[in-house]
Amino acid sequence: MATITKRGDYQWQAKVRAKGFPSQSRTFSLKGDAERWAKETEIAIERGLFFDRAAAERTTLSEIIEDYRKLILPTKRGKHFPSALNMLEVALGQHSLASITSIMIAKHRDQRLAGTLLLNGEPIKKVSASTVKKEINLLSVLIDWAANERDPAAPVSFNPCLSVKRPVEPKGRERRLEGDELERLIQACRTSSPELEAIVLMGIETSARLSELLNLRWTEVKLNVATATLLKTKNGETRTIPLSLKAIEVLSGMKQHVSGRVFWRWAAADSFNKTWRRACERVGIKNLRYHDLRHEAVSRLFEIGTLDTMEVAAISGHKSLQMLKRYTHLDAQKLAKKLG
Repeated sequence: MATITKRGDYQWQAKVRAKGFPSQSRTFSLKGDAERWAKETEIAIERGLFFDRAAAERTTLSEIIEDYRKLILPTKRGKHFPSALNMLEVALGQHSLASITSIMIAKHRDQRLAGTLLLNGEPIKKVSASTVKKEINLLSVLIDWAANERDPAAPVSFNPCLSVKRPVEPKGRERRLEGDELERLIQACRTSSPELEAIVLMGIETSARLSELLNLRWTEVKLNVATATLLKTKNGETRTIPLSLKAIEVLSGMKQHVSGRVFWRWAAADSFNKTWRRACERVGIKNLRYHDLRHEAVSRLFEIGTLDTMEVAAISGHKSLQMLKRYTHLDAQKLAKKLG
């Protein structure tokens, strides 16, 4: 039930009371505005679209980010989460959830792309479209999480991120091994260490990410049934992959280290990448990243012609066909042979 009360010569207070909801009130300079707000609030309550905007006005994004860091961040595996939270706090943290608009978010997008966002008076270097896209998507998650878990924010339909255009990411890499590059690469790796040769061959045979192989332990390798279970994956979901005859041969020829890790020589990707670059330089291979082996592996899985799309996705761990397509670069000559 709504009531309109005159308060002084130039103010009108609208108050709405409904069973199961806290009393809502707002003051206006015009009686018509007060009546309109009261009616809209009543309709929103009746339709289940009402939210307590006052709470959203009292809660800053920084408060939500602080809670998210404590409660949710420890469960996330993506490396971008901490830095993305930091940037959102720098740019928008002082604002209340109710005051954050799509225009403010678009401005943040443009500043990050241009490198004009300031921190302590100094510009922060510009970042890629992919990084900015992740920041906006995370902001959207924060707002929705606040609405569902904290209950101070607007529901999803009021999420300002929904109307903000994401920056267009550049076309993905299409680098595959060419000519005798594989033979040269294997020779360079063999000269460096057996483990380097093994992890290169495993990357091609399994399409696993570098981080997944570096975290692989012997307890997750089952040579008798030709499978390996990847526990620490990019999306946090356990994935069991089949092992080819070549992969079994590679793993069977390796010595098990006391650490229990299959590829124990490298603590993380940073130390591995230094070894990788030296191996490529030794044999004159340019512009090849270890991650390109994943493109190579996925493309080969399709080229053998015995696996369907869902089977390839189950091996590679891609959650969408769009991402799987980005990693697939088929050889036209091999396709021509299939056509006869």
